[in-house]
Amino acid sequence: MSATFPDVATSDRQKLEDSIYAKVTLRLLPFLFLCYVAAYLDRVNVGFAKLSMLNDLQFSETVFGLGAGIFFIGYFLFEVPSNVIMHRVGARVWIARIMITWSILSAATMFVTTPTAFYIIRFLLGVAEAGFFPGIVLYLTYWFPTARRSRMNALFMIGIPVAGVLGGPLSGWIMNHFAGVNGWHGWQWMFLLEAIPSLLLGVLCLAFLPNKITNAKWLSENEKAILEANIKADAASGVQKSHSVKDAFSNPKVWLMAAIYFCCMMGLYGISFYLPTLVKATGVKDALDVGLLTAIPYSIAIVVTLLVARSADRTGERRWHFAIASALGGIGLFLSTVWGDNVVLALCALSVGTAGMLSTMPVFWTYPAAILSGAAVAAGIGLINSVGNLAGFVSPFIVGWLKDVTGTTNTGMYFVAGALVVGAILALLQPRAMVNK
Repeated sequence: MSATFPDVATSDRQKLEDSIYAKVTLRLLPFLFLCYVAAYLDRVNVGFAKLSMLNDLQFSETVFGLGAGIFFIGYFLFEVPSNVIMHRVGARVWIARIMITWSILSAATMFVTTPTAFYIIRFLLGVAEAGFFPGIVLYLTYWFPTARRSRMNALFMIGIPVAGVLGGPLSGWIMNHFAGVNGWHGWQWMFLLEAIPSLLLGVLCLAFLPNKITNAKWLSENEKAILEANIKADAASGVQKSHSVKDAFSNPKVWLMAAIYFCCMMGLYGISFYLPTLVKATGVKDALDVGLLTAIPYSIAIVVTLLVARSADRTGERRWHFAIASALGGIGLFLSTVWGDNVVLALCALSVGTAGMLSTMPVFWTYPAAILSGAAVAAGIGLINSVGNLAGFVSPFIVGWLKDVTGTTNTGMYFVAGALVVGAILALLQPRAMVNK
């Protein structure tokens, strides 16, 4: 199959490509975005459950932090195998399998009554969800060349702040209005009701997601050829030393990226699991009010994330885009503790921190495909994401433990903020020519 263009000027040829990519974007990204919103909500709604779950079940902050974080142990162990399996069997079946199993386990969290049960269900949820995020990142590399990938990553990854915008008020409303219905606590209803979208979207994956360009019945043969030619040309312009799964594990550049991503995830989960707690600490007590206020930082993060990704693609500069955003994330989190007794100032700082941290992600995920190829891309993305997401265990556990020891979340937030600054420094250690393309 070879791509053919009409005999027209280069500008018109570019318009033709733009129209094809717009068609692909409209067909795939809204659905993938919805899947990520549902996934992320099911992963972090435990942060809202914490507002009353700890009192209802007599859990300590350390128990909560360990339970919230143990999700990422299961996630770590099964991440790379899951991504390699998806590379072999295709996204349609594998993403559907992931979403259906995690929705069932997320709903089952409503039956937790002991710390042991809490740990087990969170671990199994991590096992079930392993491979979803890196699987979608890998899937996007099948469709979009590097020059377009930051924007596509951003359209997918803003599912995180959108989940915060929608999930905060929704979780607060469910916990307020369903408390006592059928004899259940509000947090039990929250786990049950918020698992339903993931289940439905998982079933829809089987009918909606084509595994690759050649399976897309909604594209013409010439459109498929143009897309495939661009992917091949993009791969030919990159580093081609690594092709096997083994190469991904032995490449020191991959481990540097894993360290950078670990720092980034320290910030993500520090915010995700403790933003409701930080808002409540400013003096806001009602669960719905907390939910509405947590939507503010996430709303700002949506706009900033899209602007940063667009700028990175337009300029081809990625190191400084990541480093500045990560550093601002750390500064914002630090100032949120300094101004913790003032709702307005604390929300301003949290908005800077949330927007900065989330803006790093679409830029970062252009890196792996710039240094790897073939099966190594799947393994490398899985390895980076699994190691990075161990921060999802470290961050809430340290914050929770320090809260029990010191009586405040401030010390833990200092630790998280420092990790984001370290990530910014490590990002600048990457060779410019390697990641700026």
